[in-house]
Amino acid sequence: MIFTNSKSNNFKAEFSELLERGKMDIESVTAIVGNIISEIKKDKDEALKRHISKFDNWTPLRDEDLKISTELMKKAYDNIDEKLKSSLHLAYDRIKNYHEKQKPKSWFDSEENGIILGQKVTPVDSAGLYIPGGKAAYPSSLLMNVIPAQVAGVKNIVVCTPTPDNEPNELLLAACHLCGVSEVYKVGGASAIAAMAYGTQSIPKVDVITGPGNIFVATAKKMVFGEVNIDMIAGPSEIGILADESANASHMAIDMLSQAEHDEMASSILITPSQKLADEVKIELENWLLKLPRQGIARKSIEERGAIIVTSDMDEAVELMNQIAPEHLEVATMSPFELLASIKHAGAIFLGHNTPEAIGDYVAGPNHTLPTGGTAKFYSPLGVENFMKKSSIIFFSKRAINEIGGECALIANTEGLNAHELSVRVRLDS
Repeated sequence: MIFTNSKSNNFKAEFSELLERGKMDIESVTAIVGNIISEIKKDKDEALKRHISKFDNWTPLRDEDLKISTELMKKAYDNIDEKLKSSLHLAYDRIKNYHEKQKPKSWFDSEENGIILGQKVTPVDSAGLYIPGGKAAYPSSLLMNVIPAQVAGVKNIVVCTPTPDNEPNELLLAACHLCGVSEVYKVGGASAIAAMAYGTQSIPKVDVITGPGNIFVATAKKMVFGEVNIDMIAGPSEIGILADESANASHMAIDMLSQAEHDEMASSILITPSQKLADEVKIELENWLLKLPRQGIARKSIEERGAIIVTSDMDEAVELMNQIAPEHLEVATMSPFELLASIKHAGAIFLGHNTPEAIGDYVAGPNHTLPTGGTAKFYSPLGVENFMKKSSIIFFSKRAINEIGGECALIANTEGLNAHELSVRVRLDS
């Protein structure tokens, strides 16, 4: 772990290392992913079956074996604990309520001379959602991807998730039933992305692909972008924490570990002007690690990709955090809203001592599919707009074309596009 002070002689090098945390060696797997995509485009379902046999340790014998039945999803839903079922419903309702507020609206504006301009917002026809499976089978990821698509009005929703040993995750199936999803396929990795991008006999081609995944999934999404739209290229999970002396060291430590337990590549970064808090958090990290079932993963993440930085003041802490642009940002200070205006780059911002990042993963309402590795500088969280597109609306009356058509024709003439010019001039009164 990097444990440093912003005044340290080595700080510039240490901080540069943090800024490189999200780099994925996509080039190293590009050839492999390219071959997978080519095979799916050529052999479709037969290639899917080969890939499943190779990567997921079971062999589909028929095309129908690729799909999970709605009956199986309902059975999984009926079998889950009632308290857990109630929790999932709470999460569903809160996520839906939040995303309904995001939905953009069509609009029209008219001018006195008869010009009508506007914007028509419509959902895409189909969306493909990738949900990790196996050890990383998260029903919350399904909710966070399905709900904004449904709120947007997408009619055809396809879910792909890997099922190692042909054993679908029961909780994920229950969440599929809760969301009313009917097309769920037992396909994972780059194969799933390619299948949704180009279509096979079983899996329909979609317009947008969203959802998290490993480096092979991320690379495949990057390679099919243009054939379909995608949400973002997401890397390992991460958390940044801005804290002052009012923060609870034990809380800060477990919040850092809440990301570290995801995988060894996750990053957890605390920046504080309080040396006392920094020292205490370092001790608390070890105390908590000894209690975690996923201690091995969390320990490697903290040791290799964790950091605690002590700054001269909170302004410097905020400045450094803006450079990091974390996926999740906790602001554990006495007056967190006072810092909000200074925070420029973060996927999701958690304000105050009672708002751990984990609350946003499940029941707060905002989406937990967020930009990583500093891409919060230009990417936004997954939302309803990822599943919608806009069309410009333009209407000109006879008066309007006469009033400003001449200027249009002049610009077209200047560009040397004579047909453009003439298409306007033939409509003008002489």
